[in-house]
Amino acid sequence: RGDHKESLYWGTYRPQVYFGVRARTPQSLVAGLMWLGEKDGNGKHVMRHFCENSDDLKSFGWREHNGIDFGRQELLEQDMILETSFVQSKEGSLGYGGDWSVRINVKNTGLNDEVKRNANLFFYIADEDGNVLNLGKDVLKLKDSSILASGSRADVGNWQMHLKSENHLGTHYCGFKKPDIVNLSDNVQKNLAAQESKSGRLELSDTSENSSSIYVFQISATTQSTIDIALVSGIKGETSDVEKRVMSLTGLPLSNLLEEKHIAFEAKFKECFHLSEKLDSETLVVGKAAIGNMLGGIGYFYGQSKIQVPKSTQLQQPKSESGFLLYWPAELYTAVPSRPVFPRGFLWDEGFHQLLIWRWNIRITLEIVGNWLDLMNIDGWIPREQILGEEALSKIPKEYVVQIPTNGNPPTLLLVIRDLINGIRTDKFKQEERDDIWSFLDRAFVRLGAWFQWFNTSQKGKVLGSYFWHGRDSLTTLQLNPQSLSSGLDDYPRASHPTEDERHVDLRCWMYLAADCMNSITEFLGEKDRLVTTEDYSLTVKLLSDFNLLNQMHYDHDLGAYLDFGNHTEHVRLIWKELVNEDGHLSLELVRETFGKPELRLVPHIGYVSFFPFMFRIIPPGSSILEKQLDLISNRNIVWSDYGLLSLGKTSSLYMKYNTEHEAPYWRGAIWMNMNYMITLFPAPLLYSGWTVQQQGKNHLRGTKEQSDTVYKLACIRNVVKNYDQTGYIWEHYDQTTGTGEGARVFTGWSALILLIMSEEYPLF
Repeated sequence: RGDHKESLYWGTYRPQVYFGVRARTPQSLVAGLMWLGEKDGNGKHVMRHFCENSDDLKSFGWREHNGIDFGRQELLEQDMILETSFVQSKEGSLGYGGDWSVRINVKNTGLNDEVKRNANLFFYIADEDGNVLNLGKDVLKLKDSSILASGSRADVGNWQMHLKSENHLGTHYCGFKKPDIVNLSDNVQKNLAAQESKSGRLELSDTSENSSSIYVFQISATTQSTIDIALVSGIKGETSDVEKRVMSLTGLPLSNLLEEKHIAFEAKFKECFHLSEKLDSETLVVGKAAIGNMLGGIGYFYGQSKIQVPKSTQLQQPKSESGFLLYWPAELYTAVPSRPVFPRGFLWDEGFHQLLIWRWNIRITLEIVGNWLDLMNIDGWIPREQILGEEALSKIPKEYVVQIPTNGNPPTLLLVIRDLINGIRTDKFKQEERDDIWSFLDRAFVRLGAWFQWFNTSQKGKVLGSYFWHGRDSLTTLQLNPQSLSSGLDDYPRASHPTEDERHVDLRCWMYLAADCMNSITEFLGEKDRLVTTEDYSLTVKLLSDFNLLNQMHYDHDLGAYLDFGNHTEHVRLIWKELVNEDGHLSLELVRETFGKPELRLVPHIGYVSFFPFMFRIIPPGSSILEKQLDLISNRNIVWSDYGLLSLGKTSSLYMKYNTEHEAPYWRGAIWMNMNYMITLFPAPLLYSGWTVQQQGKNHLRGTKEQSDTVYKLACIRNVVKNYDQTGYIWEHYDQTTGTGEGARVFTGWSALILLIMSEEYPLF
């Protein structure tokens, strides 16, 4: 609320594009950058706009970002470097949210600055409300400072966008009536192609449709050029005031402001993460890229989720032919896992994101968690994946769009909330921050309680104290092991034949965390006489922390591991079969065949799921089972590697097995940073019986508080740093045998937790 809300109004809240600015309002003034890259195989220039997960760019990402009013990004083309900086300023502005400025530096990739290369940049401004924009008078005859466009909006008043540069620039433009940003790059390329066929020059047409609400400005420059674009809002009266504000956001004043922001970022990075002086410069660069990309990846989205209609529900309203209903129009302010591949909100990812972000800015965390809780329906269910708006829809396969209201997702937001409560109890926060947390929990408690009840009723198993992830396909003939997407672990192997008899050990542990967190909130707010509730969460905590009951349900004494339970056989294979299609023709397909009778039993797959009782400290410190977990973790024949812990043990029959003909193994061996953080640092050595994961000799583990710089932890850091040095990216997951980065690039969602591993930042208990 108040100044805090206004300070977050403008930002780089368009993570799906290489560079974009918008406000946190449903129909915003939107700006962005496109440029022509190298020619493709057909001799056609590639237009860079939406982030792509390909080798076309050498690398891209935020080097620094503070989450509020500053960021600096580098985009490495094959023959040049684009550096984009963003800064926001309230000084002198009368418009809500203030003014902002973008600096684009065009640099050579080599050391020879004398060699000039041409660059064709396209900067656009669009009004999603459809308000008509006015074209500046000097667009084609640039002066030192020229107005590109202007307009008026209810939120920010009269505004102007100015361009300033001391370099020689060529400019052209085109305007469109409809602000269709999803197809903007295609429309611009059509305009360029038409002009090229007429004049032989790659220039925009210098024309616009009537009542244009979007303008694209082509800026032709050479390397070693600097271009400043400033937007000033709330303009009233004298032009001298506008000129003064533009001057303060361009040229030398902008250089000074960016330098101030850079120094402040460096100081806050040191203050927040206390990295050891022993860490080398390459490691520090990766740490800054982790937090910079996490904060620079925060986006604002607005739209309506598509929800599957429950088959048992008799709806009074007409049902869509597509089998889905629209959720209410909603906004979401959230970090995203990966700008090129997953530029949208993911529920279970967000809890991991906030473990890092709250240490940087607690108010951003409260804002984001609050946004997610506001997406809860009357049943207490939150859609696990948020595809809001046309831009988000354009980046996702259709089969993943519709959300299923019987399926959950791990309640990782409670990891953060429990962290905050314990942070207050250990005097981690200033008084103002403590008050903000108290106020937030007071207002969020009803929603959090509803969320807990949804899980505790909809995901419970047949046996008291058991739970299972809903949504597995019991009828599939294609999947080797039916996926559990709702668990977040996708193709991690569960019981071969899904039934309601299943018990998932990871969900049981999540429910222990949820109950414990709700119990802590109840006690915490009760101390302040700010809570009235009839729910006794301590009873659920007692049930789910019962070590004997846990072992009866999930512990395999022969393997020394915690396992799922369900209707299972190991004798399932994918085999090629000739099948008759609907048209009567034969086709060869890879289908699932069962060769043995399934039976209710523990499911013999050791991997990340097996270590959830260890992560959540349900195992008593003096138990021999705790030592057995450490033995499993350190065993090179199971999950230990030189690069991190494997998601699935090498002893599993499904280790690195394809799930269908085209679905490569995902959580079946690859190394994932969120689970590595949870397993190695969650049981903090100073708080959990002095144990720390350490390899001594031939896979022998010792509990030693003193030697916290473990072989394992350092190997994990070294591998992420090595990959970043080689590729310029932090990756989604890492190969189990070579340590090579795989999957999505710029995966500075939970892979950014490498920074907390570097700084030995443990969750607070």
